[in-house]
Amino acid sequence: MTSLASTSMTDIQPIRPSALSAKLAMALILAALADWLFYGQRVGLSLVIFAIAITGASLLANHATLDFRRATIGGAILALGLAPAVEELTMLSFMVLIAALLIALLLATNPETTGLADRARALRNFVLFGFFRFFRDALQFFNVSAFTRGIALWLLPAALSTVFVALFAAANPVIEQWVSLLNPKLILEYVSVWRVLFWTLMLALVWPFIHVRWRRKKVAAAAIVEGPEPEPLPPLVPVEFLGPSMILRSLILFNLLFAAQSVLDGIYLWGHVALPDNLTYAAYAHRGAYPLIVTALLAAAFVLVAMRPGGPAEKSTVIRPLVYLWVGQNVLLVASSILRLDLYVDIYMLTYWRVAAFIWMGLVALGLILIVSRIVLNRSNQWLVGANLIALTIVLYTCSLVNFDGFIADYNVAHSREASGQGVQIDINYLLTLGPQALPAIDKAIMLRPGNPESCLVSRRDRLVEQQRRDLAWRSWGFRSWRLQRRLDAQATNQPAG
Repeated sequence: MTSLASTSMTDIQPIRPSALSAKLAMALILAALADWLFYGQRVGLSLVIFAIAITGASLLANHATLDFRRATIGGAILALGLAPAVEELTMLSFMVLIAALLIALLLATNPETTGLADRARALRNFVLFGFFRFFRDALQFFNVSAFTRGIALWLLPAALSTVFVALFAAANPVIEQWVSLLNPKLILEYVSVWRVLFWTLMLALVWPFIHVRWRRKKVAAAAIVEGPEPEPLPPLVPVEFLGPSMILRSLILFNLLFAAQSVLDGIYLWGHVALPDNLTYAAYAHRGAYPLIVTALLAAAFVLVAMRPGGPAEKSTVIRPLVYLWVGQNVLLVASSILRLDLYVDIYMLTYWRVAAFIWMGLVALGLILIVSRIVLNRSNQWLVGANLIALTIVLYTCSLVNFDGFIADYNVAHSREASGQGVQIDINYLLTLGPQALPAIDKAIMLRPGNPESCLVSRRDRLVEQQRRDLAWRSWGFRSWRLQRRLDAQATNQPAG
């Protein structure tokens, strides 16, 4: 009979190569299945099939530690979670499926969690750190010789640099052309960079389900069975994975990559140098606005993890200047994204999504500045979250007072080809979708159009006027609608009789 002391071990034992080989084979099979089900395909029932495959592989790989009763309950929960996705895959049914899969895994493989708080804490750690487990276990499996450790320490910087290069290529046609020139034809005829990244992502996602490890609470078993005390609990993120050496290598690569992107933006975007052939400024501006924001968010996440309060990297006199330089480049990147979007709006007009993008980019830039402030002022992450929440509250409250319908309509009419001689023609259909607040701009657009307005346009405009009058009823009255009605009445009074 197994003693209580042996069952109260608090953490992960070193991975045996034989066990790892079998589990790695399962993970590769699941990655191949994901490639066949998802890559370049629409997702639906395929997600349910993949969830069932993960469940089966997890049961097979961890059968020795399963509790039959808890596994049965977990299976019932998983079946309930799969039902909405079978009915129709939506964002909500997807979230239900993921939650059911995680809860079923927790019940089947972690009997020590009994209370709600313990289970929530275990699931939180699994979601936050499970993705990195594959890379951490790979480091543990490798020989820890200096040469092998040096190569392993470059794995994360190289992988993240590849992600940044892919985002820069998506955002910058010039970098895309450079990358295409560097691609070896003999390899890329058979291997796709995006497919390799897809396989890596799938391996990282399925590995926590194959090699299940939970952080267990320490149990004082020495009073019951005498024996050696369990080893202390190692950190969730080992020194080799996010230690100063790996962070320094990452920051060196990242600063070089971001400097190349910043130089290109300085030449083509800010300096207005002629672009390469078959490339317009509109395409250059449009390609980069959104991918570069994703790049900045990834950079912010890396800084938060790497420069955690009290960590060794935060106190390094070499790493801190590199972090400041990199965050500064990210702020410049966000500024370039705002300029790109502004150039694109000058050509293709304003929409709700583009207004939201401007606001979002401003918040990202402020968030990056607050991250630097946290590091300089030696504040906690709680302070950082509070400062961002205050900024977000102020922005949302301000936005609640802004008449975006009227602002977008007025901007599009004022910057249209009919009014300014540049840009695109007025999109009356889009203005009509903005509602009654766009009526003053719609009237200006009708006046700028030569000839008599179309009868269908007049009828649609009249429907908006009628909707505006209904909005003035006392139950639906609003100060903005009242101001609009006064403006419309004044406009009608000043019109000459027909």
